[in-house]
Amino acid sequence: MATLKTSRKPLLIDLPLLDAVSAEARGNTRRRKNRNFHDDDAALAHRLLNAIEPGSYLLPHRHLDANKDETMIVLRGCLGVIFFDDVGEVEQTVELTPQGFVCGVDIPHGVYHTILALAPGTVIIEAKAGPYLPLTDAERAPWAPAEGTSAAAAYARTLSARFARR
Repeated sequence: MATLKTSRKPLLIDLPLLDAVSAEARGNTRRRKNRNFHDDDAALAHRLLNAIEPGSYLLPHRHLDANKDETMIVLRGCLGVIFFDDVGEVEQTVELTPQGFVCGVDIPHGVYHTILALAPGTVIIEAKAGPYLPLTDAERAPWAPAEGTSAAAAYARTLSARFARR
């Protein structure tokens, strides 16, 4: 059997890396930042850190491709995950923390969802099939306001408020 050589070295997912990607998220207008471990958007397997700060808005969406289930595990901080039905009614909310009762989620394709940081410095590890493709109109939640609008900021506050009572 032939040995496959690579020029890449193992990457440690350590506190300095989490701190660096969190700092990038804090400095980003979208309040989030990815650190990809895969080589490019065409890779068949996408593995990445996703640092998310409170105030970031991720449009509720679903992935229609049967290969696009996604797994998220919280490494640091606290992540709110919200699942919706097809008309935008909230079906379930869950809070993910590294030492909590729930630390991760596997989201099947076809399920509308969004995530939001409930604590500063939140970092998740995410895995899903590639290649990267922008969301289609059929994957974007039609009831949710577009990112960057004043309506989106108000909507994000209502989503965040669902976790305030806990």
